Amino acid sequence: MKAELLTIGDELLIGQTTNTNAAWLGRRLSALGVRVGRTVTVSDTRAAIQQALDRAYAEARLVVCTGGLGPTHDDITREVVGAYFDAPLETNEDLLARVRRYYTRRGRDMPDTAPRLAQVPDGFEPLENPVGAAVGLWHEADDGRLIALLPGIPDEMTSIFDASVEPRLEAQPGIGEVHHRTLVTAGIAETQLQERLGDLSDALGPDVHLAYLPSTSGVRLRLSADATETDAQARLDAVEAVLRERAGRFIIGTGDVTLEDVLGDLLRAHNATLAAAESATGGLIGHRLTSVSGSSDYFLGGIVAYANAVKQDVLGVEGAALRAHGAVSEAVAKQMAAGARAVVGATHGISTTGIAGPTGGTEEKPVGTVWVGYADADGARARRFQFVEDRALNKKLFASAALEQARRSLV
Repeated sequence: MKAELLTIGDELLIGQTTNTNAAWLGRRLSALGVRVGRTVTVSDTRAAIQQALDRAYAEARLVVCTGGLGPTHDDITREVVGAYFDAPLETNEDLLARVRRYYTRRGRDMPDTAPRLAQVPDGFEPLENPVGAAVGLWHEADDGRLIALLPGIPDEMTSIFDASVEPRLEAQPGIGEVHHRTLVTAGIAETQLQERLGDLSDALGPDVHLAYLPSTSGVRLRLSADATETDAQARLDAVEAVLRERAGRFIIGTGDVTLEDVLGDLLRAHNATLAAAESATGGLIGHRLTSVSGSSDYFLGGIVAYANAVKQDVLGVEGAALRAHGAVSEAVAKQMAAGARAVVGATHGISTTGIAGPTGGTEEKPVGTVWVGYADADGARARRFQFVEDRALNKKLFASAALEQARRSLV
């Protein structure tokens, strides 16, 4: 089954709201075996929505729309879609009672425009919204076209999709004919990974496709296979074996696993604990580690030592090292990691000290320079990395480098 995503709203076009719905729906539909051919964002106008529907149905059987289902004057999605399918709007009395209850439970007067939420195009099926006031809508046309209308608010959209849209899609013919598998890598850039994997045309063949999905925490290798369930899994197994042989230690897991997940499992397996000393990352390492449920088993705590005085007074970094080498140096990174380990009482320590930018760089230490320190019972060591000139991006890359150094040391 082929699908197109239609996200509706001026707030998306002007950048006032980030379009997270499209990415979420793309992942979920792909996991179901639905091929997403295009994602389109259009304004809250009849002409734009109608043109997008024409284009979508020229190439796809399923269209999933988000946005424009509220009670205000600019929420016109249900009207435009109803007209598109020649399905006049009708007030659903059960939905109208539901809308009244929604406002009553919240101690609010029902707005004059709220009854719009109870209008349903003829032949469309309401989809319960457990989170908000606007229900979703589902329709199967006589010619086999499918459309799901979902609210633009992410929590409401995901709730309706999980409870109502996914089960309906799973019952459709043509679902599940595309199978995916994702290998997660860390500590290697996309171009280096491509060079390491080399020519994969023989391994992939005509029925398996490979996509490189880079991020600040690593590169994901997504495999897609067109085959029956048994054949697809066998083909994916064969290609995965080739990728693992060539990528080696850089592959850290599969599916949705993260670098911090894998590091946590290693720390548990070694009965080890970790402490972090962060300068350039400002607490991001601690945030990522504690985003994993159960991380209290191994992550004891962290120290954000941004100022040199904190590096000295709390972590025990020597003033001589700061004067001789500067805060962004191998010596200071090693002493920070060792200091975190000692102060917190962990078996292992990691540290970051760098220049995130956009200012502060020199010819010797340009913006994007970071020293990552690591300390355990065998002593302390540090490694220098050079990244980019964007501050926010550098902080993410610095944190990933530190987590990867800890993982690799434990391995």
